[in-house]
Formats: sequence, structure tokens, C-alpha cells
Amino acid sequence: MDESVIHQAVKVLGHDGLVVYPTDTIYGLGADAFSEYAIERVYEAKMRPRAMPVSVAVSDIEMLGAVACVDRFADAFVDRFLPGPVTVILKAKSCLPDILTVGTGRIGVRIPDHPVPLSIIRELDAPITATSANIHGAADPVTVNDVHVPHDFLIDGGRLPGTPSTVVDLVNRTVVRAGAQIEEVGAFLRDMA
Repeated sequence: MDESVIHQAVKVLGHDGLVVYPTDTIYGLGADAFSEYAIERVYEAKMRPRAMPVSVAVSDIEMLGAVACVDRFADAFVDRFLPGPVTVILKAKSCLPDILTVGTGRIGVRIPDHPVPLSIIRELDAPITATSANIHGAADPVTVNDVHVPHDFLIDGGRLPGTPSTVVDLVNRTVVRAGAQIEEVGAFLRDMA
């Protein structure tokens, strides 16, 4: 991916803009996860109910530990499945705006196994929102032609795999949404029970 594309995405994010980016699953809608205004724009763009939290994407384990509380079980799970098509729900740290967690005290976190979001997050030096680039309830976007949400910048990563991430609540050790790698995730949770 051309470095100038990454720079432009980071510039847009730095001004509370919305960036559509490719991941190892589907196209995501990215905003600076520390900007309440930018997150408001995500809810509006997606027409997403305000009672639903928004997950974030981080670039590495260190950034994950900066935004969420990671115990030994979560550490073992993250070590096994991230980077990859799995979102983990953990206790959120107070640095994250309440608008992301909608009062739950928890945050969904991903480390996408894709160079574009990882490069953007590293250069921004902050997490970005990790929600699908679609109107709430619409089909998951696997090509840029499937993206119908308002945005300020779009990075075309071609056709993507299309299976959403599996969402795992590591506080309660339960699967919230079955998606990619569900068999491996289920086996891990059973083995650790």
C-alpha cells in the first residue's frame, strides 16, 4: 500500500474524519477512538442505535493493554488469536470516551491481520473505530461498491473475505457473535474452562 494513502488517512482521522479501510474480514469505518465528535459521526453515518457500543482496532498488544484490562486468561486468548478475525470484549480503561462503551464499562477490541489498518493505527498512534462500513443492519461490505455510509476517505483493498469477526466476551468467557475462526475459538474456551 502506498505510504501517501496511509498519510492521507491519518490526516483525515486527525481532523475527526471518517475513513473506510480494508481489514482481514470486511471494510471497516474508522474514526479516532479518542474523539467523541468523530465517534458521534460514526453513529450518524451508520444510523447505529446509540445503545450499541462501538469496537476499536489497535495495532498491537501494548496498545490493547492501554485501552483495556487484560488478565491472564485474556492474555492467553489474545496471544492465540490476535492479530486475526476475532474481537475481544474486555473491561475498558478510563482513557476511552464513554460514547464507545455506552455505559457498559466494556470495550470490543480487534487487532486486524491486515497491513492497512495496522499502518494507519501505528501512524496515528491511537486506536480507531472497528465497525463495519455499512448502514446498521445492512449487508457487510466486501468490496468498495458495497460501502454506502458517508465517509471522508476510502481505501480500496479489493474484494475482502467477507466473514465478520467472531466476538468473544473474555470477561464472561462467552461467544457473543459467531464469525471467522469460531471452531478454534470455541475449542479454546472449552479447553480453558
